[in-house]
Amino acid sequence: MKLYMHPVSMTSRPVRLFIAENALDVEEQLVDLMTGEHHQEAFTSINPNRLVPVLEDGDLRLTESSSILKYLADKVDSPQYPKDLKQRAKVNEMMDWFNTNFYRDFGYGMTYPQIFPHQKREPGEAQRATIAWGKQRAEQWLQILNDHWLGPDKPYLCGDQITIADYFGISLLTLGEVIRCDFSAYPNVQRWIANMKQLKSWPEVNEALYGLAGALEEQTFEAIG
Repeated sequence: MKLYMHPVSMTSRPVRLFIAENALDVEEQLVDLMTGEHHQEAFTSINPNRLVPVLEDGDLRLTESSSILKYLADKVDSPQYPKDLKQRAKVNEMMDWFNTNFYRDFGYGMTYPQIFPHQKREPGEAQRATIAWGKQRAEQWLQILNDHWLGPDKPYLCGDQITIADYFGISLLTLGEVIRCDFSAYPNVQRWIANMKQLKSWPEVNEALYGLAGALEEQTFEAIG
């Protein structure tokens, strides 16, 4: 199997974390987003979406992070993607919630317009309004994550055991570390973050994320907290 990825990509990180934690035999192929390699024909012929990650396994090609995680978990018969129909449905629900609700506002509404020039809105008022709206919505989603999905007792999103929903969700949430978000107003979220950071592969897989945060440490951001 081959994974086209970039180590700082928020959607590559959950796949790389699952691969590392489960010691899967997957070749990594770096796609240099910083030089625009994902817009060059060599890669667009693989994924016309011009996005990473992409997984190839023989004649199968998958271009969505969530689908890749599900496929890999099934391929190795991982208990982190339960076979029980109802348990699996809850995992799918959490992954969809992060992807279609939380990430849209937290990532593309609040964070990316501040750190990536091509995501900024012009003129200045449009940028400020976009970030303010994204932040307001992200705070609402975080409250729901804290109070409803996690609550005071669950160590992981779907209960007592880690699932691929945790890999997916934590990688999107910790994007906030780049702009120095403070999640202390959401203690159940903080507990879950701490649990996930205990994974043995966390420091290695997320080294590039923290490198990006360090490179931007002099900038001022509109952040949670």
